[in-house]
Amino acid sequence: MVANSQSKLDRILAEARRDAEKRAQTYREQALKIYPWICGRCGREFTRANLRELTVHHRDHNHDNNPADGSNWELLCLYCHDNEHQRQLEAPAGGTNTREDRRGATHSPFANLKSLLAAKKR
Repeated sequence: MVANSQSKLDRILAEARRDAEKRAQTYREQALKIYPWICGRCGREFTRANLRELTVHHRDHNHDNNPADGSNWELLCLYCHDNEHQRQLEAPAGGTNTREDRRGATHSPFANLKSLLAAKKR
């Protein structure tokens, strides 16, 4: 019985090692080794506890383009990654909010604040 449980443990450990080696070969694992665990857009920092929320974004949107130097990758949090892909979907439909055409906000919600506060005091 002890030998049987030992061989089962050996099989589990061997399988875990094989899986770890496979993961080390993926572009995600390579990117996590190359880049700091920080979202390239919002600057959110990640630890092992929340690393699953950090994704690898392909800059040219070609998932088969995975150079070993990581030049086609950037690490983005789930939210920024979704936002990037949404902008790419909207761009052909006439949207102008692409990466190359980002403009600052044109609305200033506090522009008239001073006069509003002054009117409220009266």
